[in-house]
Amino acid sequence: MTPRGPLVPAPRPPGSGGSAAGARPPGAGAVPEEPKGCLFALSQPPLMIFLAVIGGLLMMGAVHDLFLLGR
Repeated sequence: MTPRGPLVPAPRPPGSGGSAAGARPPGAGAVPEEPKGCLFALSQPPLMIFLAVIGGLLMMGAVHDLFLLGR
């Protein structure tokens, strides 16, 4: 397994490029991203189609077991 690097880049030493007079901190003025969790994944059309097909197959199996095999 390959070790992962740090999630945050290491700070630059002073004087390593650019002037500090007009510099803004990274991400200043940027719109923060909303966290994307389970509800985001479930809203995707291919996944919803897949889940609908699986649900339909389960429903057909249940109907078959309850009404056709129960005689």
